[in-house]
Amino acid sequence: MNGNHSSGPNQVCVVLGSQWGDEGKGKLVDLISGHVQVVARCQGGNNAGHTVVADGHKYAFHLLPSGLVHDGVVGVLGNGVVIHVPQLFAEMEKNEGKAMAPVDSNRLKISDRAHLVFDFHQQVDGLQETKRQDGMLGTTKKGIGPTYASKATRSGIRMADLVQGDFDTQFTPKFKRLVSDHMAQYESRGMTIDVEAELTRYRGLSTKIRPFVTETVSLMHSFLSEGKSVLVEGANASMLDIDFGTYPFVTSSNCSIGGVLTGLGIPPARIGDVYGVVKAYTTRVGTGAFPTEQANTIGEYLQQTGGEFGVTTGRKRRCGWLDIPLLKWTDTLNNYTALALTKLDILDQLEEIKIGVSYKKNGKAMDHFPSSEQDFEGIEVEYVTLPGWKSSISECRSFGELPQNAQTYVTTIEGYLGKPVRWIGVGQARAAIIEKKA
Repeated sequence: MNGNHSSGPNQVCVVLGSQWGDEGKGKLVDLISGHVQVVARCQGGNNAGHTVVADGHKYAFHLLPSGLVHDGVVGVLGNGVVIHVPQLFAEMEKNEGKAMAPVDSNRLKISDRAHLVFDFHQQVDGLQETKRQDGMLGTTKKGIGPTYASKATRSGIRMADLVQGDFDTQFTPKFKRLVSDHMAQYESRGMTIDVEAELTRYRGLSTKIRPFVTETVSLMHSFLSEGKSVLVEGANASMLDIDFGTYPFVTSSNCSIGGVLTGLGIPPARIGDVYGVVKAYTTRVGTGAFPTEQANTIGEYLQQTGGEFGVTTGRKRRCGWLDIPLLKWTDTLNNYTALALTKLDILDQLEEIKIGVSYKKNGKAMDHFPSSEQDFEGIEVEYVTLPGWKSSISECRSFGELPQNAQTYVTTIEGYLGKPVRWIGVGQARAAIIEKKA
């Protein structure tokens, strides 16, 4: 078993979530990042959550690329990432003292174009969520959306503003202007900001983070020209993409393949293998369409057996059967080279297992994936039913060792998607993974 991929030395390997997140991307990133020199994040912030179990330690990553578990890897936070600096340092400190090497400025490079998340962005996130009359979006309240909003209105503050030039003439006036904009809108709703305390805090943080900050576009291209292998670790998932997901119940960034290009400054020709991570069933956190959801004993079984609680929020995840139309849609966007199927072992005790294979509306098969919440109304899912295997697969280490019914489940998925399943997760431990040969 190994994590080598077929991309050439000047190509970038990408791992993307293929559903609504929480697919277990960290496991595949951990496997592949043992064979690369650089692991990069291209979008999102600390609203992401990747869990990696390595060397007897459990790591919960939010902002840091989880590939940093491997000592020889350099991590990059690209220009498309939004960064809450205090929480970044808190995450670094939390992971120190475990088996992982300390994350110093030689191991972590942060884009000078990356935008900063402030505490008041997080306040705004909560205020906006509680005010929504038509249903909460299920935001993590980490300030991600409001920060991207500041970026889009061209009033955001970037890492360069914090660490380059004189603090009092570069950062301070921009910070005060951004605070003023937010107070004008939210002071009447209870927002409070101690401007001087925040300026004192960020004066100290500017010195602390300065060694990590650099111009990462040229850095990434120099890595590639040197022949270094680069892995891009997608955060969130394609069905949460702000353009292509179940809007408005999505995140605030492009978490399909396009976000890799714009979030790191990489041209399309550099992209090599694109691996989609697929949970053996479907989950989502928060509100929004979910055609294969099982709000019944099956959903409860999947939730309890799978330990389906959010890494970032601790919220209970909604659960349902695997959804082929959804996976075909994200494959349309991303063109997966191969898939990693995770948490197959969670299905061990089921008598029968269903797969949603098509959507129907008004008795007719839909000719496109629904593009709006309204478009999801009235959808019926057509299922195929497969027999379960009723035995533990956690010790299986080759495809042939899996029970025949488990093998059939995997090959049925491959048949519907027309893409190979290369990896199969059969447990939480680092070694509990099968590499399926072509």
